[in-house]
Amino acid sequence: MKLKGEKQESSDYNEGSKGKMTLLLALVTLISAFGSSFQYGYNVSVINSPAPYMQDFYNQTYFTRNGVPMDSGFQTLLWSLTVSMFPLGGLFGSLMVWPLVNNCGRKGTLLINNLFSIAAAILMGTSELAKTFEVIIFSRVIMGIYAGLASNVVPMFLGEMSPKNLRGAIGVVPQLFITLGILVAQILGLNSILGNAEGWPVLLGLTGIPSLIQLLVLPFFPESPRYLLIQKGNEEQARQALQKLRGWHDVDDEMEEMRQEDRSEKEEGHFSVLSLCTFRGLRWQLISIIVMMMGQQLSGVNAVFYYADRIFQSAGVDSHNVQYVTVSIGAINVVMTLLAIFIVESLGRRILLLAGFGLCCVSCAVLTLALSLQATVSWMSYLSIVCVIVYIIGHAIGASPIPFVMITEMFLQSSRPAAFMVGGSVHWLCNFTVGLVFLYMEAGLGPYSFLIFCAICLATIVYIFFIVPETKNKTFMEINRIMAKRNKVEIQEDKEKLEDVHTVPGGQAEKKEVSSSEL
Repeated sequence: MKLKGEKQESSDYNEGSKGKMTLLLALVTLISAFGSSFQYGYNVSVINSPAPYMQDFYNQTYFTRNGVPMDSGFQTLLWSLTVSMFPLGGLFGSLMVWPLVNNCGRKGTLLINNLFSIAAAILMGTSELAKTFEVIIFSRVIMGIYAGLASNVVPMFLGEMSPKNLRGAIGVVPQLFITLGILVAQILGLNSILGNAEGWPVLLGLTGIPSLIQLLVLPFFPESPRYLLIQKGNEEQARQALQKLRGWHDVDDEMEEMRQEDRSEKEEGHFSVLSLCTFRGLRWQLISIIVMMMGQQLSGVNAVFYYADRIFQSAGVDSHNVQYVTVSIGAINVVMTLLAIFIVESLGRRILLLAGFGLCCVSCAVLTLALSLQATVSWMSYLSIVCVIVYIIGHAIGASPIPFVMITEMFLQSSRPAAFMVGGSVHWLCNFTVGLVFLYMEAGLGPYSFLIFCAICLATIVYIFFIVPETKNKTFMEINRIMAKRNKVEIQEDKEKLEDVHTVPGGQAEKKEVSSSEL
């Protein structure tokens, strides 16, 4: 016990110096986020602007081959495939996270992943010359796989490298680059730049450039020290990586914290997804990330972006200028995510999650009202513009960035890859579902479809309020102890007692009773 007290003192003593943002840490954060996360955002929105020109290309190609114009139903099918293959690829990418990060490491996975992006960029860029639209749809699957891996591996890689007092801020950086990617795609997709009949293949092909840069630069940076020590058992390399990242020689405290985590996990080995789902000691962590990921995607963010153009047109914005309005929404998204980086360490994760989902919930409710009354009350269309902006702000400060930070923080090294695989799969599956179902929902319910999103946001808020703990400025082991109390298991350095609690007869029923009364 004395030792633990000393450990606490020494980490407090080092707190002033411990969490410095070194140049190397900043560079590795920027290179990882620019090379990987940026392209996730870029490819989410890149096909929105040139859609009519790409559909013309589909039509012409079909006509050249078959001598008859394409049936409109077939064209709609092809286009919806072009859009929806990206999140479907994302789901496949998420399923590859666990085997790749455990076998190739975090950095190795990012490097291998770049090959997907470069291949897809070349295929999309040359699709017009090759007169083939099938290649575009295929490339969207490949880009999806790329984004599925990137969206999970980058937060994991950066979260494991960061000192505890910067982990939240660094964890939001990938989301910042996703929003930047969306913005850059919107700007380059303006009709006057590349969003035209000649420019769209270039617009699609540009996505390979960040990957190429990352492929050339990332090998010079260190691998995640936690991966090196806990999974590879290579203490010397882990120490060197940590010394480089922290910028000084004395990293004993952090090494000790990692060893402690290593000891507490020795008996479990790697968690597969199945063992993660059945292991009682991680039950609430798992439920929490599933709820947060579902809340993030099913809160209607895609629907709000989809509706935005129409909302602005109904408020009297000229249809030629709507594209500039879309860019300005993209810019608000970037600015608010940047703000999240600066406030996540002072306000904490819980506050941002609750405030973010709260703003989304309120703006969805008011938006429903505004959209249904705008035919009768003239100023309602301006209220709906305000709702869209408030919604984007809410999503950017909490709902978008924080769930990925929480996956890194709520799980220890052995279970983290499996947790990212589950969280990532839920993220992409919900993304795919919203893309598929929303058009039908909108046709059937009109503006009232936002009430469903409002209810989902509310349910997520209630769950977060009662279950999700604050993880700010805590080590992974401290967070694990907080969650162990909720899971009704004890954490010891030796795992015997955990096993005892785990196998208590009737323990399951007792657990359920407690947790339902807690809820």
